[in-house]
Amino acid sequence: MTTILDAQNLSKTYGEVAAVDHVSISVKEGALFGLLGPNGSGKTTMIKMLTGQVRPTGGSATVLGLDVTKDPVGVRDRVGIIPEQETPPSFLTSMEYLRFVGAVRKIPDIEEKADYWFDFLEFRDKRNVLCKDLSRGTRQKLMFAQAFIHEPALALIDEPLINFDPIMQDVVKEYLAGYVKNGRTLFLSTHILEVAEEICSEFAILHKGRLLHTGPVAELTGRGEHLPQFFLSLVRKGTHV
Repeated sequence: MTTILDAQNLSKTYGEVAAVDHVSISVKEGALFGLLGPNGSGKTTMIKMLTGQVRPTGGSATVLGLDVTKDPVGVRDRVGIIPEQETPPSFLTSMEYLRFVGAVRKIPDIEEKADYWFDFLEFRDKRNVLCKDLSRGTRQKLMFAQAFIHEPALALIDEPLINFDPIMQDVVKEYLAGYVKNGRTLFLSTHILEVAEEICSEFAILHKGRLLHTGPVAELTGRGEHLPQFFLSLVRKGTHV
């Protein structure tokens, strides 16, 4: 199976602080890969490096065959991204923002595709509302739509469920599961361990910028362990497994 994302000894330091410390991760096509860790563990920095938003201090990474350092714009052009903080432009309406995304990504039939997402995520009534006047949950819906509206082969999404109510969380989880069943790949950062156990096929655990573990979820469940308990035990020890 094709490797769609590969990071080798990827590092990012800020002064003397190592936000990400020599992390190596490989993700195969069709995986729903969960990057797990406490707040401040380096998850967001990792996603920013993998999407060419932050330049690594050391190591290397390729995404969809593109070097994230040499071709960061090419990476961002091909993937879908949901940042940790939902930040659609405040001066645009929801529809204007999706039109802008469509123009940048050269998406045909953007009006029709935008209408699908307004209906699917149940915020058609916010179509012509300025982004600055949207609730956090609705801004999250809009950022989710912009990440998937061009149907990327790979999406990197940072805490995608954090602002959704339980009903919308269920809708989104079903969508993500269906997305990988159709042959696409997801790289999901979260600290909601129960969600990761439910939907992820593989996972990695970061703690203080260091990789503690990576492997299939089925490997845990097959020996009668649950991801939340495994995670807590490993992080409290702070050691590799």
